[in-house]
Amino acid sequence: DLDVERARLRKEISRLEGSLAGIEKKLANEKFVNNAAAEVVERERHKKSDWEKNLKKLNDILNTLS
Repeated sequence: DLDVERARLRKEISRLEGSLAGIEKKLANEKFVNNAAAEVVERERHKKSDWEKNLKKLNDILNTLS
């Protein structure tokens, strides 16, 4: 059912947007970036990039179903 799939996609998009906002806030915090190990900061940047790609993909799918 398309309505069920749209609802699932919207829920996943909302979850990703919230998680992405948290990562962006963390990376914007100079204290975190300066004090965390370089691997941790790089991992967060990589995670941010992956989640942005997933968010775009989900939005594209949702737009296709609409």
